[in-house]
Amino acid sequence: MGHAGTLDPPATGLLVVLAGRATRLARFALMLPKRYTGVIRFGMETSTDDATGAMVGEPDASWRGRLPEELEAALRNVQARTRQVPPAVSAKKVDGERAYRRARRGETPDLEPADVVIDRLRCDWFDRKQGEVHVDVVCSSGTYVRAIARDVGRELGTRAHLASLRRTEIGSWKVEAAIPVDALSTVDSRLSTVDAPRALRPMLEAVAHLPAVLLPAEEARRFVTGQKIPAAAPEGPVAVFDAAGLLGVAVLEAGVLHPDVVLSG
Repeated sequence: MGHAGTLDPPATGLLVVLAGRATRLARFALMLPKRYTGVIRFGMETSTDDATGAMVGEPDASWRGRLPEELEAALRNVQARTRQVPPAVSAKKVDGERAYRRARRGETPDLEPADVVIDRLRCDWFDRKQGEVHVDVVCSSGTYVRAIARDVGRELGTRAHLASLRRTEIGSWKVEAAIPVDALSTVDSRLSTVDAPRALRPMLEAVAHLPAVLLPAEEARRFVTGQKIPAAAPEGPVAVFDAAGLLGVAVLEAGVLHPDVVLSG
């Protein structure tokens, strides 16, 4: 078993789990953008950038004087950023060690900014009385919504942390179509005809975002034995099919398919 991106302990929502041969497609599923709903709470930063951490610095109430237009400007400015400093409590490595381990020893890890893409950072509702903004976020894998919350607060001239988070989409997968974990615990390997289509999805969904190449029978036989195949397709990873279905993933370089993951013979 494998996964296409975990969630922080206090977060809820969608988790894509891969089984058997499909675990070899995890890195392609990780390429997919993710969508979240969350609540940013103003007035305080924390050691984790979310509600589980200890307060850092003094509380700041200057957010009370901020106008909705100022909040919208702060959200736009943070969305436009292409580099993000990860939270101190994160899985990023500093000198070969996870940052969270250093942070839990009381150290302040020096984390380098990472490349991120924030496609959407939208205010759904601003509760000025509570000092909270409900946001809709679409971002690349490796983007920390906790860090987005921290940065929105600083951009607004105050402090902030992420009060709650729910992941609602990964690529075309949506949380509404998911199976609750407690329901899975009662299902054995012989899934009912009602549950099977929802709980077990075809492997091709993990590579549906990649360009596709359809090979004739002879070239398909060569592909599954690891041979390179001339092809016309965009550079980069491509999903490879024959008439029967998904064969695997190849990398196209200079008009030649290089087998990367072979799933079927």
